[in-house]
Amino acid sequence: MTYYSVSGPDLGATSVSSAAHDAPLLDAYSSTLVNVAKKVSPSVVQIKVVSKPQPLNRQRRQPDEGGGTGSGFVISSDGYIVTNNHVVAGAEQITVVLPDRDDLAATLIGRDPATDIAVLKVYADGLRAIRFADSKLVQVGQIAIALGNPYGFQYSLTAGVVSALGRTLRSESGRLIDDVVQTDAALNPGNSGGPLVNSQGEVIGVNTAVIRPAQGICFAVSSNLANLVAGKLITEGRVRRGYLGIAGQLINLTERIRQYNQLTNRTGVMVTNVEPDGVAYNSELMAGDIIVAYNDRPVASVDDLHLILTDATIGTPAQITVLRNGRKHKVVVTPGELL
Repeated sequence: MTYYSVSGPDLGATSVSSAAHDAPLLDAYSSTLVNVAKKVSPSVVQIKVVSKPQPLNRQRRQPDEGGGTGSGFVISSDGYIVTNNHVVAGAEQITVVLPDRDDLAATLIGRDPATDIAVLKVYADGLRAIRFADSKLVQVGQIAIALGNPYGFQYSLTAGVVSALGRTLRSESGRLIDDVVQTDAALNPGNSGGPLVNSQGEVIGVNTAVIRPAQGICFAVSSNLANLVAGKLITEGRVRRGYLGIAGQLINLTERIRQYNQLTNRTGVMVTNVEPDGVAYNSELMAGDIIVAYNDRPVASVDDLHLILTDATIGTPAQITVLRNGRKHKVVVTPGELL
C-alpha cells in the first residue's frame, strides 16, 4: 500500500509572517501612546473638591458631606488649569494634585455652565503646560487619547479614535454645547475635565460626558471652544451672553403660512411670556408672537436664539421678524446681559 503525503498551506508560517509584518505597526502605535503619556501626564492634574454641606439626611441624622474628584490640565506655566464646570460647581474648597509636588489649594477663576468649562489657578512656578490644537483640523478616524483620574487612579490613559465631529450636547444650564467631539476612548467617573489629545499630545477636546447605556460613546468639548471660553474666564471671570427676557417654545409652521410669508424655516419660536423691560428692551414683543428671524438670520429654535445672542449683541438694537396673526412684522429689541 502506498501512502501519499498531502501538504496544505503552511498556516504557521503565514501567521509568523503576518505577525512579523504587523510588529512594526504595533510598535509604532505603542510608541505613539508611550510618547504621548510621557509628554502629557505631567500636565494632567487630579482635582479634589469639598462641596457645601447638603441638607440633613433623615435616615443618617447628620448632614451629608459633599465631596468629589475630577481631572484637569495645566494650560500655562504659572498655574492656570482647565477642567469641567460640573467638577467644581458648588465647591467650597478645591485642591489640585500635581505629579511629584505637594497638593496645592486652587482658586476658582471662573466657570461657564453653558459650555461645562471652568478655569482654576494654583500658585506655583515651572509647571508643565500643554497647548490646544486647532479642532477644525481634527478628522474622524484619527487617534484620540484621553487622560485623567477615573475612580481616583491617577494619570490613567485610554486610547481610541475620533468617532464623529460637530455633535451637540445639552449642558446643565439647558443650552446646547456646539462642536462637540465624539470618541470611543473610554471615559469613567473622574475623567471629567481631563484632556483628549491627538498623537502629538495637543489638546483636541476637554472630556465632559459619557452615555451610560451605550458602549464607546463619549464626548469632549472641542479645543477651539474650550480655548475661547477659558480665555474669557481668565480675562473677564465670566462669559457674557445676550438676553431677551422672554420665554419661548418650538412651534411648527404650516405650509400655508410658510408660503404666504416666504419663509424657508419650517419651525419658529413662539413667545409664551415677556418679562417687563429690565436688562433688555423687549416691549415691542407680545406673547403669541412667533420669532422666525433675528436681523434677517433665520430662527428655527430656541437653540438658534442662544447661538445668536453672543456678547456682541448686548446693548445693540436689532430687528426681530415675528409672525403676528399669521403675518410678518418687524419689531425692535435690545438684548441685555444674561447674569
